[in-house]
Amino acid sequence: MTLKEKLKTLCVQRLNDKVEAFQGIVDDLSAGAQSDAKSSAGDKHETALSMMHLEQENISSKIRESLELLEVISKVDEAKKSEVVEFGSVVRLNSVYLFLSSALPKVDIDNISILPISIDAPIAKMAMGRKMGDTFTFNNNEFTIHFLE
Repeated sequence: MTLKEKLKTLCVQRLNDKVEAFQGIVDDLSAGAQSDAKSSAGDKHETALSMMHLEQENISSKIRESLELLEVISKVDEAKKSEVVEFGSVVRLNSVYLFLSSALPKVDIDNISILPISIDAPIAKMAMGRKMGDTFTFNNNEFTIHFLE
């Protein structure tokens, strides 16, 4: 399995786990609201239900966000080897390892810490379209591009 395949698989798994966990919380909140409705009455009850509803909306928003990230990651062609930095590239910029896909927490694979970032990230925009060995300056630092895929 290539590094890019491992990265994509791990990122997809993490996002699926996150969606599943959030869905479990929503289900628990729904069950809690139903049992509360049977046993309480009055203003205190209405306030509690409102707060549960707001929390459900907040978590549902996080689920939608995770599903959007999952959709972006799923578009990465893990078999593609490119001559230029583009969506789906795995690159090393000096000592920083990047996976140009979706903005996600750092991933450790094969003793390498790799940061999945969006192609809209400023450093990704600077690297896009460049070839192996090309250099560019970002935040007063010079970076040299090395492909890892």
